[in-house]
Amino acid sequence: MPRVSPSTQLEKVRAARIKLEKEEQRLMSRNHDKALTQIVQLARASGLTAEQIAAALGSKSKGKAAKSTAVKAPKAKRATAGRKVAPKYRDPANPAQTWTGRGRTPAWVQALQAAGQLATAEIKAE
Repeated sequence: MPRVSPSTQLEKVRAARIKLEKEEQRLMSRNHDKALTQIVQLARASGLTAEQIAAALGSKSKGKAAKSTAVKAPKAKRATAGRKVAPKYRDPANPAQTWTGRGRTPAWVQALQAAGQLATAEIKAE
């Protein structure tokens, strides 16, 4: 029994894959056609228009119905949105200035970090 080179085996596998992909597309097309026929029958039976269906699907078509009836879902808010966070650092030169450790780093914090003295500005928990 002659040995088959890996490149020959690979070509056979690729050809088989292409054949299977074509068969899959053919079967999917047949299923889609059946589903589409059922959808059209249901739409006609219920008196729905193409514009109403497009609007329900959220279509980006230029039809007025799609724009006017499409409802956008509100964006979900984070659980921590709007909550106040206790400050972690206080400016030694101006005690009125504090920083929570979130967001943009203030200049006075950057200066303390560069000097290696940020720990001296930490607010101790009581």
